[in-house]
Amino acid sequence: MGIALVTGASSGLGREFVRQLGVDPTVQEIWAVARRQDRLEQLKQITACPVRPIPLDLTQRGSIQALKAFLEEARPTLSVLVCAAGAGKMGETTSLSPEENDAIIDLNCRAAVAVTAVCFPYLRRGSRVLEICSTAAFQPMPGLNVYAATKAFLMSYTKTLHYELLPKGIHVTAVCPYWIKDTEFIPLAQEGKPGQFRHFPLASKSASVVRLSLAASRLNLWVATPGVVCTVHRLGAKFIPHFVLVPLTGLLRRL
Repeated sequence: MGIALVTGASSGLGREFVRQLGVDPTVQEIWAVARRQDRLEQLKQITACPVRPIPLDLTQRGSIQALKAFLEEARPTLSVLVCAAGAGKMGETTSLSPEENDAIIDLNCRAAVAVTAVCFPYLRRGSRVLEICSTAAFQPMPGLNVYAATKAFLMSYTKTLHYELLPKGIHVTAVCPYWIKDTEFIPLAQEGKPGQFRHFPLASKSASVVRLSLAASRLNLWVATPGVVCTVHRLGAKFIPHFVLVPLTGLLRRL
């Protein structure tokens, strides 16, 4: 048994990963990373598995060094690593400020790669790594441009990592869900931006997304599409040219 380290653990998919990993027989303790200490403390109420809160803001460069020092001191065996911390903003690209773009790129790309890198020494044969991407990674996405671009980056990174760590018996999976109705992402991403998506038909629930993602990780799939819509989108994006998909997405988000 080992440690499960979950970033973005205070809410949304991260919180649900904590809940479900709490009954995983390979996990003896969960290390929960997020900005909000009070939310992290509340995780102890949703699982019988011991939870160690690690309050860090991963957009701050010093937080990665603090996490690295923490790991070097504890020298854990990481049985599961879930990089679920992420951010996004809906709206026309020109409506986002440079600061908003920087924050999205910093958390979704730099922080995810940095956290994974400092965890490499503590992964062992049978360890599982889940990088939370998005179905937006499969195509350019009007109204969600910068977010989709960061998730395409993260999916590409994860696929190569899957290949490189395969001989070591470490499972690496890019998780690419569709809209999830019971997390904070949609209301936070919508806030104060024009040109947003009007509807979120057939949106998933976090419990099913996490359950299917963990199953895909055990099977060592390099990309997981935990739901019908994201699976169809993944297949469609392989055959439909982007010059067709992009305007089609622009039309659908206004219906």
